[in-house]
Amino acid sequence: MAFVKDMLRMWAHSWKRFISIAMITLLGVAVLTGIYAGCRDAFRSTDRFFDAQGLHDVQVLSTAGLSNGDIAALRKVNGVAKVQAERSQEVTFDLDGRKSATMQEIGTNGIDQPYLQEGRMPKKAGEIAVTRKFIRDSGKRIGSRLTVTPESASSDTSDTSDTNGADGTNETNGTDEAPSFPTKLTIVGVVLDPQNLSNPDGYSAMTSFRSTATTDYTFFAPSDGVTGTLYTSATLLVKGAAAESTFDESYENTVKQVADRIDGTVKTDRQKARRQELLDAGNKKIADARAEADKKFADAQSQIDANRQQFNQQVDQIVSMQAGAAAAGAATNGANAGAAAAAGATTPQLDETTRETMRETIIAASPELTQAKQQLDQAQSQLNEQKASTEHTLKTKENELKTSIPQVRWYVQDRQSLGGFSALKSDLDSIQSLGNAFPIVFLLVAVMMSLTAMARMVEEDRSLIGTYVGLGYGRLAVASRYLLFALLACLIGGGLGLIAGFLGIPAFLLVVLQGMYVMPGLRLEYDWLYGSLGIALFVVGVLAATIYACVQEMRQTPAALMRPKAPRAGSRILLERIRPVWNRMGFLGKVTARNIFRFKSRLIMTVGGVAGCTALIVCGLAINDTVADLGIKQYRDIYQYDLMVVSDDSDASAMRTKVASDGRVTSSLDVRIESGDLTVAGSGDGDSGKTGSSGSESIQLVAVPEKHLSDLGEMVTLQPVSSGILGTSGVGKTGSLKLDDDGVIVAQSAASALGVKAGSKVRLTNGDGVQATAKVSAVNRNLIGSDVYVSETYYAKLFDSKDAKNTKNSKSSEDSEALTWNAMLAKLSGSDTSQTDYAESLEEDSSVMKAVSCAHMADSFKFDLMGAVVALIVALAGGLALVVLFTLANTNVSERVREMATLKVLGFFDREVHHYVNREMMILTVMGVILGLPLGRLVGGMLTMALNMPSLYFEVEVKPLSYVIAAVATMAFALLVQLFVNPVLDRIDPISSLKSVE
Repeated sequence: MAFVKDMLRMWAHSWKRFISIAMITLLGVAVLTGIYAGCRDAFRSTDRFFDAQGLHDVQVLSTAGLSNGDIAALRKVNGVAKVQAERSQEVTFDLDGRKSATMQEIGTNGIDQPYLQEGRMPKKAGEIAVTRKFIRDSGKRIGSRLTVTPESASSDTSDTSDTNGADGTNETNGTDEAPSFPTKLTIVGVVLDPQNLSNPDGYSAMTSFRSTATTDYTFFAPSDGVTGTLYTSATLLVKGAAAESTFDESYENTVKQVADRIDGTVKTDRQKARRQELLDAGNKKIADARAEADKKFADAQSQIDANRQQFNQQVDQIVSMQAGAAAAGAATNGANAGAAAAAGATTPQLDETTRETMRETIIAASPELTQAKQQLDQAQSQLNEQKASTEHTLKTKENELKTSIPQVRWYVQDRQSLGGFSALKSDLDSIQSLGNAFPIVFLLVAVMMSLTAMARMVEEDRSLIGTYVGLGYGRLAVASRYLLFALLACLIGGGLGLIAGFLGIPAFLLVVLQGMYVMPGLRLEYDWLYGSLGIALFVVGVLAATIYACVQEMRQTPAALMRPKAPRAGSRILLERIRPVWNRMGFLGKVTARNIFRFKSRLIMTVGGVAGCTALIVCGLAINDTVADLGIKQYRDIYQYDLMVVSDDSDASAMRTKVASDGRVTSSLDVRIESGDLTVAGSGDGDSGKTGSSGSESIQLVAVPEKHLSDLGEMVTLQPVSSGILGTSGVGKTGSLKLDDDGVIVAQSAASALGVKAGSKVRLTNGDGVQATAKVSAVNRNLIGSDVYVSETYYAKLFDSKDAKNTKNSKSSEDSEALTWNAMLAKLSGSDTSQTDYAESLEEDSSVMKAVSCAHMADSFKFDLMGAVVALIVALAGGLALVVLFTLANTNVSERVREMATLKVLGFFDREVHHYVNREMMILTVMGVILGLPLGRLVGGMLTMALNMPSLYFEVEVKPLSYVIAAVATMAFALLVQLFVNPVLDRIDPISSLKSVE
């Protein structure tokens, strides 16, 4: 019992050490569990939402649309739980300028169901549900009416040749009908699209660096009123996928197996079958056209023949009359009247030659008959020409049918191809990677500080330990006094750390996340296993340090332990050998130098602890500086143009005319911009239709006219980059990179995420969904967005644009009909404010789809999630620095109580004692700061390398002010600790402290 009381008394006396160990454990466990828990809560809530709404696991698209036969084939694939055929149509409407939307049919099989936020779901034809983004932008509300106009080519599924039968006519020849939706619409509900969880009302609404040039909105309509038997896509649910977390590798493997089966068993057969259907439909249309033409020609020939017969009868009648008259006039005078009359009444028989001669004579003598004959001959000639022309046309179509209908391609995509899904996953993964890295530093610092504190605690009880061992107490029992002390401190600190880690930090992170994404059903959850392991990790580290300290002391005999520890033998330090310096130092300076460098363990612990904390602060500030400069570097340095204007293909000419007439442009470059996809080309067929793997990135494909390739460098800074280390990259000379016809230039942001470099092969998908394998000629410095630049000729080569293959030798790119230049990059006159206002005014024009001002983007770019995490890390690192300095300072004082008492006996005033002790700590702190600043830059570079986020490349930037802030903050913490240490020095009693322990 006395042993326990003494142990408790010893614990109470060492309360400062207890608090230090508990605080370090609290911070470490909080960092270890907090960021993880916040990301995990977001992952789990999102996964539950996706399962509830039936977000598809696999989506199948086709360049020729999907038929009922395709849907039936997909249902037979092993592992497919549900298949839903989907119809959609692109429409336009007037909303402060021309806007586009996708009319999406609400599936009846429970897949991709929109989440109702307000109102009710549409049930009747003409009713729609819209997203909150549309409500915010349009100012409309539930009950408002809207009229839309279908696009001329509503979707890629109907953009087949004129002979493929997919032109929207529902005939009996097997031709499918393209989807068609009502155009008079009424808003009855506000919904959340499960494929896009972006929060339109959040503070991230203006952060548009991930935006792509797709339709502006999505309208959801019921099946009632939707016509068409041709499907835009097919969405599938995979058996067993719902039981897995959508963000885990096990889910990806489950879905990949089914996607591979579709590629292997269905895709090839159905592509051939679908193309044959189109060929059969085309042949039937040609046969129908021939039959209809033959019927029309036969009718026309019958009419001409009837008219010619009538004409011949009329001429023959005249011939007969003239022949009869001639016979009557030639009768002799001896003939009687009756004989003459009989002769006149009988038509003489004429041979064919005579008759034909008379016909020609009669026709030539009559202008009316001549004109009639000419008209008949002309009609016959025209009919013959039409017959020949029609037959030639039909034969040509028969010959061209196979080449005019391209090969049908299927594209099998998973959830990774959804921009909203991949952005959320990447954001959370990147933040979680920070949460996995920082606790390592906290753990190392905790072990170092625990070793320092517990070693001093054991050393203070050296004689008591010897006494207990001499009395017969086992070394394990004696060591348990310190092990239980450390264990209790870790458990209390760890318990508080779990509260902060599973409640405080996640709540903070989720507030930031909800400003970027809508996450219905979000709740905080506790992970018993991870929380327990988090505490156990720090318990093991601290107990290991405690065991080491105990073993170091208890391996001596009780008699040796009960005697005071012999002072450390004197030795020279390196500075003493530098005589010019040493001889000029004062007495206290020499003592300070000896105290710093003779006690190696104290030097290492103090400098290492301060360096680690300083490095954490620098690392956090480095990430903050890197993110803060992204917008300025991209939109003011890399992008040299001031304005980008995008229009529909049909409005491209009107858009250029509008911009030119305003007189604000000083120079411009017409380009074509399409939203596409870039995938690392794997082994096998480069044109494989499977996309959406982890090696995929949404891109902005920019095609440049052949005659203006050199002008691209005036609009965009072209600098080749090569992979570096520790967050750096080698950047080539400005202007040394040129766009040519041998490959594409890929943005650094996409190349870094996918591991692409110059010479790599990548698979590009253009705006029409056509895929091709391209060579990467260079990687261009780019931080925000994923631009891929391609020449007009190489674009034609990749995507088989037949009309563009000879554009290189054409007189002008304007004369070429190969590509429609639907966008313009322009430099503007005027201030940043006027440029922003001009871009906003352009968006109100009906010919403009999107107008982006680089000045506005540079000023408005922000990355709130990363900023919030950085602020959290810096705050925790600052707290750790304060605890470390407090622990080291108290340990230093406790080790030198007799020394301080001696100084007081020698006549040192309290202030002089403060200065004597604090000067050593400040010097060690400065040394730690000097070591921690470059270490922080090193760690910051390593962490930013791990942040591979869609459309972002973190070019590490640490401003001088950040180094100053980190150094000043650490020094300020050291000064703050002195305020707690000085009273301890004042309370040292010289008399009692100098009493001999013997």
